[in-house]
Amino acid sequence: MTKRRSRGDGGLHWDESRQRWIASVTVGYTPAGKRIVKKASGKTKTAAKDKLKQIIRDYEDGLVVSGAGYTVADAVQNWLDYGLSGRDAATVEKCKILANKHVISGLGARKLVDLTADDVDRWLADKSKDLSTRTLRELRSILVRSISRAQARDKVKRNVVLLCEIPKGKEGRPSKSLTLAQAEAVLKASEGTALHTYVVLSLLLGARTEELRALTWSHVNLDGTPPSIMVWRSVREGGDTKTKKSRRTLAMPRRCVDALKLHRERQDVAKKAAGDRWQDNDLVFASKVGTELDAHNVRRSFRAIVKKAGLDPKDWTPREMRHSFVSLLSDSGMPIEAISRLVGHRNTSVTETVYRKQLRPVLLEGAEAMDNIFRPKSDTAHKDHGDSHTMPS
Repeated sequence: MTKRRSRGDGGLHWDESRQRWIASVTVGYTPAGKRIVKKASGKTKTAAKDKLKQIIRDYEDGLVVSGAGYTVADAVQNWLDYGLSGRDAATVEKCKILANKHVISGLGARKLVDLTADDVDRWLADKSKDLSTRTLRELRSILVRSISRAQARDKVKRNVVLLCEIPKGKEGRPSKSLTLAQAEAVLKASEGTALHTYVVLSLLLGARTEELRALTWSHVNLDGTPPSIMVWRSVREGGDTKTKKSRRTLAMPRRCVDALKLHRERQDVAKKAAGDRWQDNDLVFASKVGTELDAHNVRRSFRAIVKKAGLDPKDWTPREMRHSFVSLLSDSGMPIEAISRLVGHRNTSVTETVYRKQLRPVLLEGAEAMDNIFRPKSDTAHKDHGDSHTMPS
């Protein structure tokens, strides 16, 4: 008589319709009390028994997973739906675009339990032909977070993406800065447009575009000594600036004050024209009905100004006015420590890393001082020769 298996040892039976041996074992219960059964099959009784032993070992080691049919697409979609709570709307939208366009389209059909590090390496290597290293880093991050979430929910044993390195991608478009002549041309071209004051503050204060779009009149002091602007908000989730150091109060150049006064007068006219449709959000830069400016609309208006200034609109974005601010100050001889404080960086290393192409690479003070201390012999001889003619006889 065949010995019956003990509880927890699982069971084996022959499935006539499939012509395979089926192994099954209970690995737990749902919150409703329903049994969770793991199954495996083999053409022979020995093969099925070996798979049953593996399931039991995994269960005892706490490694059993319940997502045999769970795909990479399922994991990524679950993270997009529930793992981005509290993130800025723009960040969520960006993650969705990257996930759908690259991750799900490339690996989505793969069963998560079958995904290997080699699969991910090949996928990243293929993407590196067309995408920048920064984008590759973001794609890997999406996949890591998605699988980590699935792992925490017993859909997969381990996160194989953690074994994969990020390959070097295509060189991204380098940020650049306007020359003084180009900056003046852009300022001139912006006059009379709705974006004029926005351009003036970007170039002359170095504020980030997301900081200007969130700027309120309550944070603008046009009558102070000196007139100032409080860069305390941004369009990020919660309204916080990028970092704590980014929250700063800046004295304004005369040109900024004049532009803001004119802008306020024009906004008062727009309020009257909008009537009941106007939404009073106290925003300095608002739409025709007082709502927050959309980043896409700002870029489109900026391209028109750049084109009017005689520059190729495809080559410039609003954020490069901030780069231009750093470059113009650096060319004027301002120390990097002062520039770092003005742009709201945590320290000078951040400024040097982000704006290394905009900063003057040569420090002149030491060379000039040493030339004064150790004058060339020709200069000394010339000086002594000159002195001999002025000495009294």
